[in-house]
Amino acid sequence: MTTHQFSYGGKSLPVTVLGLGPMGQALAGAFLDSGHPTTVWNRTPGKADSLAARGAARAGSVAEAVAAGPLTVVCVIDYEAVHAIVDSAADALRGRTLVNLTADSPDQARAMAAWAAAHGIDYLDGAITTPTNTIGGPHAAILYSGPDDVYATHRTALTALGGTGVHLGTDPGRAAAYDVALLDIFWTTMSGVVHAFALARAEGIDPTALAPFAQAGMGALPGIVGGYADRIAAGEHPGDRSSILSASAGMEHVVRTARARGIDTEVLGAARDIVRRAVDDGHGGEGFSRMSELLMNDLPIRRPGKLSRVH
Repeated sequence: MTTHQFSYGGKSLPVTVLGLGPMGQALAGAFLDSGHPTTVWNRTPGKADSLAARGAARAGSVAEAVAAGPLTVVCVIDYEAVHAIVDSAADALRGRTLVNLTADSPDQARAMAAWAAAHGIDYLDGAITTPTNTIGGPHAAILYSGPDDVYATHRTALTALGGTGVHLGTDPGRAAAYDVALLDIFWTTMSGVVHAFALARAEGIDPTALAPFAQAGMGALPGIVGGYADRIAAGEHPGDRSSILSASAGMEHVVRTARARGIDTEVLGAARDIVRRAVDDGHGGEGFSRMSELLMNDLPIRRPGKLSRVH
């Protein structure tokens, strides 16, 4: 670990926050509320006004901001933006800790960790899995990955962000891997939600009339997710309750109805086509959880002009 042994006479650890979009402002506000001397920087200085009014120190440059204490937290749109901010301040960050709460891919996280190591910067990658309004409260959920000792050093300060902080291990890409998997669930689900409302409206159904039935149906999802996880972990996919074949039929009903009403079916149509191929390959009688393995290893993926398999 390269972090300097800073001492503040028992006072709360000074923290720097880079990037003051909605999430960055929430993070800085949570540190302020917990009594941490907080320095902030944003490319557009005016975004720091409300935090400065609450006691945050406004830095004139990134280097000045990170020099204010041993812990810097950055949260911006992607890792390209992170590099645009911190690359010029690498010397100032040397011997300090950078916690990157920006969402991006696991490979980007690992590359960022390698960059930090090359510059003598302790590094934690993280993923915020709850909205801005949860930050600082009991329902916040933040995942971290990176060296155990770096997380242990700053764990107390990071509790200011509220809720549950979970360290997933030393692989710097692990938090991002969890994040993209969870985002996969969320955005695939939300795509289905807006498509369902479009289909309902085309049939003259008021969205507010459909919503209670949709909410009741989605209430079963936590149990389904847990059950599928168990089946996938065990490699067992019984189709006694619901099979890939029946899923294919259900998807076809939706696609046919939507097309008849002139509604785009590209998303569900693509999913239906993959399920059909699983049936054609002889997996129709298995449970739908089997699709997770087929997507990884066995299922032919047809692209324009060629046939390939996922590896």
